[in-house]
Amino acid sequence: MSLRRIFRPRKGLLSSSQDLRTLKTEGIESNEQQQQQQSRDGDGVAKEGIQVVPDEDCWSKMLPELLGEIIQRVESSEDRWPLRKNVVACACVCKRWRDVTRGIVRSPLHCGKITFPSSLKQPGPRDSPLQCFIKRNKKTSTFYLYLGLTPTLMDKGKFLLAARRFRHGAHTEYIISLDADDLSQGSNAYVGKLSSDFLGTKFTIYDSQPPYTGAKPSNNRASRRFASKQISPQVPAGNFEIGQVSYKFNLLKSRGPRRMLSTLQCPWVKENSHEMKISEMQSPAATSGSMILRNKAPRWHEHLQCWCLNFHGRVTVASVKNFQLVAAVDPSQPEGKGDEDTVLLQFGKVGDDVFTMDYRQPLSAFQAFAICLTSFGTKLACE
Repeated sequence: MSLRRIFRPRKGLLSSSQDLRTLKTEGIESNEQQQQQQSRDGDGVAKEGIQVVPDEDCWSKMLPELLGEIIQRVESSEDRWPLRKNVVACACVCKRWRDVTRGIVRSPLHCGKITFPSSLKQPGPRDSPLQCFIKRNKKTSTFYLYLGLTPTLMDKGKFLLAARRFRHGAHTEYIISLDADDLSQGSNAYVGKLSSDFLGTKFTIYDSQPPYTGAKPSNNRASRRFASKQISPQVPAGNFEIGQVSYKFNLLKSRGPRRMLSTLQCPWVKENSHEMKISEMQSPAATSGSMILRNKAPRWHEHLQCWCLNFHGRVTVASVKNFQLVAAVDPSQPEGKGDEDTVLLQFGKVGDDVFTMDYRQPLSAFQAFAICLTSFGTKLACE
């Protein structure tokens, strides 16, 4: 049976994961029937030397035009989760489908959508921020990052990342993972970690993957991924430093909010033919890959007798943890100009254990989540 007959009863586009699985099952069954029919001679005895075709051949040999058309329509018709799970299902059919899907699905910078786990380490959209929220579990010291599906925060959201706080001697660590139930550095879901000093005023962000070509893992003890020997050659034994976050001391206990300063190695983008791809930085000192952020100065409200920032309705509870980050003036960059108006990351409280997190280019979801984790915990020397 040809592929044309397989798709003939399906006049519409793939509308769900169930449709995709049904089509694949029908294709496999028809392929097996065809092999059985061809492998028998006149007396019903199976012929020798016939090569068995893998089950996914009928999908990997699909016409490129038809395959591209299917995936393009699925990708363009599904703007939000949970419908975008069908785009992921297309990438799971076989290697050829995965390659085509990855070529069609663009990064969050250009489409404003998070589709694959790799999207979490790519810069956010340029025009409008991605709206996320963080849920905290105080009993287990665990934090969960979700992509907001509606602006009202009434939905469960799409799970993105999880982090758990551990105490190691004089410093604290946050292990960040793709799996909410497996928060260890030896896990395949491990994506990075956050390490602080004794006072909780200086934090270092580590990535599990090199941020640029030829990057070497940090040598200090806090950056080690495994306490003993490396488990597998395919798993990096160390972590790669990609940024730092520091809180300025407030020894005189002057009235005012926390003051933050963050230095990050942000992924940068270049155009290549028809699609935009995340490009590797050529050196750690590349000015296009590093950025300095600082918290936006709030204003004192005489009537409310408190410091105020305009969160545009995304923050409803006053807290010392609330902040907005903007680009700071960096003398090492061309013209050394910062942007006081564009908020790159804002974080604020909306409930007892619920916080909003909105980020945009050049920050990624992983970097924004790590910066927000630094705001949790008491900092006696800063407030």
